[in-house]
Amino acid sequence: MKYGLIGMNGRMGREIRTLFTEAKHEMVLGLDKGEEFILEKPEVLIDFSLPGGLEKTCSIIAKYHCPLVTGVTGYNDDRLSQIKLLSKKTGVVQAYNFSTGIQLLLKITELLKNHLPDWDVEITETHHRFKKDKPSGTAKMLGGLFNNEAPVHSLRLGNVVGDHTVHFGGLGEVLSISHKALSRRTFAEGVLKSAEFILTKSNGYYSFSEVLFK
Repeated sequence: MKYGLIGMNGRMGREIRTLFTEAKHEMVLGLDKGEEFILEKPEVLIDFSLPGGLEKTCSIIAKYHCPLVTGVTGYNDDRLSQIKLLSKKTGVVQAYNFSTGIQLLLKITELLKNHLPDWDVEITETHHRFKKDKPSGTAKMLGGLFNNEAPVHSLRLGNVVGDHTVHFGGLGEVLSISHKALSRRTFAEGVLKSAEFILTKSNGYYSFSEVLFK
């Protein structure tokens, strides 16, 4: 595929470029902090920039009429509404985490929640010191399973790719379910699956869970 990438020089941007090159896909549009090139129309646009760049992303999609895969974290409700409005005209995959393991963690957490209604629940997440948003989008997804009533504890340490744990506590035992990302490649693989998926859709708003399991 011929793809565009916003945030091409960031940590995830570099990982995506490496994996997509290995898979023989061609980056025809790139954008990052004043650096921009356009070789031809992209078939799909991938955005791993910052929330404030959404207007630029929307303008590129309006110009080239291509679908979007976005992994930007830290969107507020207004910007999420913009993305959902965009999906009425083109296909959109929006996710805070493109890890298969995290999607399974969400499913397991929901199952446990239903079987442990009277237990205490707390969520912990750790990421590298450069991560802008706090708590992480993934922690917010986990918290959403508990109507955002479960406390979330965030750590920003060194170069940690991403650790998430849901702790359930009863009066006589504690059960913790964890996911540890060892490399950003796992997220890039999810982005590639999402790009292949959204190329088959004319419009619509999809989560990564739907890419994997629908």
